[in-house]
Amino acid sequence: MAWQGSEKSLKGVKFQMAADPTGKVSRMFGVYDEATGLAIRGTYIINPEGTILNSEVNFYNLGRNVDELLRKLKANVYLSEHGDEACPAQWKEEGDKTLTPSPELVGKVYEALE
Repeated sequence: MAWQGSEKSLKGVKFQMAADPTGKVSRMFGVYDEATGLAIRGTYIINPEGTILNSEVNFYNLGRNVDELLRKLKANVYLSEHGDEACPAQWKEEGDKTLTPSPELVGKVYEALE
């Protein structure tokens, strides 16, 4: 709660924040550091079926990029309805160019995105 109440970059956050004082959740995700008793920075996108679609783990001193997290979230929502496509690294929102994975695409992603 201290973060949400005092950190200006969290002003206007509309989702519930939670704590993991026992380390149970961070241990479950493999980001609990037993030596320090702290959790390394782990971010996960989990679909409604409980499948981890993305995971990113950063050490304590490396911040996370919320724009990239939102891009990945949007991509996963898009891909849930267009499973035969792939969202390349430059994909930002519906309407941006996607790829159709195939053996012919290997080594030719750059050309496919031109």
